[in-house]
Amino acid sequence: MLFLLFHLAGFAQQEAQFSHNMFNNMGINPGYAGLRSAICATGLARQQWVGLRDENDMRVSPETYTLNLDAPLPFLRGGAALGFIQDRLGYETNIGARISYSYHLRVPGGKLGLGAQLGFLDKRIDFSQFRPISGGDPVLGGGQETHMFTDFAIGGFFLSDKYWAGISATQLAEASGQLGNSMYSLRRHMYLAAGYNLPWSGNPSYVIRPSLLAKTDMASFQLDINTMVVYNNQFWGGVSFRPQDAVVFLFGLHWDQISVGYSYDFTTSPLGSNGRSNGSHEIMLQYCFKLDIDKIREIQRNIRFL
Repeated sequence: MLFLLFHLAGFAQQEAQFSHNMFNNMGINPGYAGLRSAICATGLARQQWVGLRDENDMRVSPETYTLNLDAPLPFLRGGAALGFIQDRLGYETNIGARISYSYHLRVPGGKLGLGAQLGFLDKRIDFSQFRPISGGDPVLGGGQETHMFTDFAIGGFFLSDKYWAGISATQLAEASGQLGNSMYSLRRHMYLAAGYNLPWSGNPSYVIRPSLLAKTDMASFQLDINTMVVYNNQFWGGVSFRPQDAVVFLFGLHWDQISVGYSYDFTTSPLGSNGRSNGSHEIMLQYCFKLDIDKIREIQRNIRFL
């Protein structure tokens, strides 16, 4: 059924995409906050369509940097998260911050997080960099314009040792504002993520992790199909397929509390033809640690009993 949807793939989404989507659940789903019972920081740096330039030989390829921090909050029966993102698209720069809370429920087989998020996005466009076909275009005549957007997101995420699944919606209010002489609106995005840990029957040191990320802005649809092989919970390698866009190769290692990953996107769309793009590069860095606080097992309330 999923393959029947491939012809609907499009690339008009406003929010950034990442090849390490299986490590970026916190970036798209507020329900994920604190579910790992650890304080985690995840950073991603992506250089997309490297080598893409405009007619003036100016570099216009997208560049995205993001950092997400989340932690469990037992006294609030859930978890909280704080996220930052900088996304540059040609002459447009987006800088955003998000704060999330997730309420945790124990359900058969694992934990369920129900979350909400408040986000702020500063959008800047430098209209002076555009070259109009005919002079005197009032839209392109100004300099740099900026507008602050405020929006919301909700999501639910189920996590267990064997599998995970989540659904979320971002930019729910579809906030709008004026930049230059034009109105800009944030588009609502929907995400569906799922994955499974499948131990290799012939050798338990190997675990196969298939996963899926489906996303849409109600005008276009995109699908990421991922398969990773993890050895001894230390090394991993895998392949992702994004129809009509790219084939992705992923490599990484996990050591103690640190995970490091690299991915390369081989562009299969027309953007990669005739040397227009040299593919996309992405680096992932994650650090997680648990706070183990020893509890006092016995409390003496009267010194006569010491």
